[in-house]
Amino acid sequence: MNRVWLDHYPAGIGFDVDTERYPSLAAALEDSCDRFADRTAFTNMDTALSYGDVQRLSRDFAAYLQTELGMGKGDRIAIMMPNCLQYVVALFGAIRAGLVVVNVNPLYTARELEHQLADSGAEAIVVMENFAATLEKVKDTVPVKTVITTQLGDMLGFPKRLLTNLVVKHVKKLVPKWDLPEAVDFGQVLTSGARADFNPPELGHDDLVFLQYTGGTTGPAKGAMLSHGNLVANLQQCHAWFQHYVNTDTEEVIITALPMYHVFALTVNTLIFFTLGGKNVLITNPRDMPGFVKELGKHPFTAITGVNTLFNGLLNTPGFEALDFSTLKFTMGGGMAVQKPVAQRWKQVTGVPIVEGYGLSETSPVATCNRLDLEEFNHAIGLPIPGTDVAIRDDDNNDVPMGESGELCIKGPQVMQGYWNKPEANEEAFSPDGYFRTGDIARMDEKGYFYIVDRKKDMILVSGFNVFPNEIEDVVAGHPGVLEGAAIGVPDDKSGEAVKLFVVKKDPGLTEQSVRDFCKENLTGYKQPKYVDFIDEVPKSPVGKILRRQLR
Repeated sequence: MNRVWLDHYPAGIGFDVDTERYPSLAAALEDSCDRFADRTAFTNMDTALSYGDVQRLSRDFAAYLQTELGMGKGDRIAIMMPNCLQYVVALFGAIRAGLVVVNVNPLYTARELEHQLADSGAEAIVVMENFAATLEKVKDTVPVKTVITTQLGDMLGFPKRLLTNLVVKHVKKLVPKWDLPEAVDFGQVLTSGARADFNPPELGHDDLVFLQYTGGTTGPAKGAMLSHGNLVANLQQCHAWFQHYVNTDTEEVIITALPMYHVFALTVNTLIFFTLGGKNVLITNPRDMPGFVKELGKHPFTAITGVNTLFNGLLNTPGFEALDFSTLKFTMGGGMAVQKPVAQRWKQVTGVPIVEGYGLSETSPVATCNRLDLEEFNHAIGLPIPGTDVAIRDDDNNDVPMGESGELCIKGPQVMQGYWNKPEANEEAFSPDGYFRTGDIARMDEKGYFYIVDRKKDMILVSGFNVFPNEIEDVVAGHPGVLEGAAIGVPDDKSGEAVKLFVVKKDPGLTEQSVRDFCKENLTGYKQPKYVDFIDEVPKSPVGKILRRQLR
């Protein structure tokens, strides 16, 4: 496909980027720590870490991993926390130690956690104690040898640390009882690490840095293998794209309300803005919209990322419209389609349009993005960013004519190495000429802007999170009163799509509440069905494949 999009790039931006500038992601992070040492890097709950603090604390964490745990290059470590300062320290420390980070949704059920830890082979996990009870349920069936626990307030300083931990545990009662006798306290880790030597490993572009888990159309979630080279490439690609709008001579302030375990916030907010010298405001609980708005009022922010549900929630929270948006340069949406009414109201309230982009765990994640000087919301996912080729293809791997719909296929230095221990999935995921098949149906206009039309896969997109029907159906099949089930996505004003589950009863006395309770026990919140319908028979093809289109 001709790169017609290059003619519509901002001035001074071309196809080529310097993907060799840094030998590893660790080197890029350390360079930023040196360059911006005195600036604030992250702030959370009125406590700030400078770039120098991040460098020192992550070094101590890395030293502990090396000397006390004997962990080295290529070993896997899981992180299971909401947005907080401890996440940053553990994340950067693990990267600098050459480990492979396995980001875990802290709201996972025991079943979901067990799969991810077992599949990744994670030898250690850093977990906020709010979620330690879930880990306790699977500890004996996963390869984890070391558990590092932390409390929400552990990095907030005295006396706020004690007060926060007291309120979380004893007033709000957000910490279920847990028993992990061999667990090590996060503070103890940093104290021990500060006394230990740290020997930075030699890292290259081919070394893995993340196993970023994403759902599969068949079977459980798969780990996308993201290398240091993938992440360095995406940093450089995004730096090129942002260069006219982000000023490294002054401190840009970005709001991070999306969870850092999600690839969007992980890369765009946490890594890219860190390497641009930005200040990152971490929102631990964005569901507390009044508290979120209050926090926004404390910071003259220049950028914010989010999904449609987040933007809509803010717009409908009292006090948001009264905030000062004079410093806001751009708002970036991703993860799910932004609805036009939400985009229109956002522009009306903030004076800044929502700029959409597109990416996946498999693309580190950014593959396309609208120009940041966009004046109005345009429904497009934008232009391919520098160094990225995008093709629209039919089922026979042929490019379709411009304007026609086909599968969106991506090739570039940010595309993953493949799926962890899934050779058959890798063969299916890539075309013979090396393009990653996204499973999304799209079209391209004459200027090289891409638009998502539909999805080839049966994936359901709930508030920016991928939900795969097979996983829900596999779980529901374990209910003794269920003969079989089928899941589809249906439109939802709040979350974009919601899960609808069709159930054929084995037990005539089976109730909707029983199904819901079973799903709640085995599926994290966004995967749980919003609607449950009982039917006599699930429609299937002659070979037994569920015909979800008929159900829709």
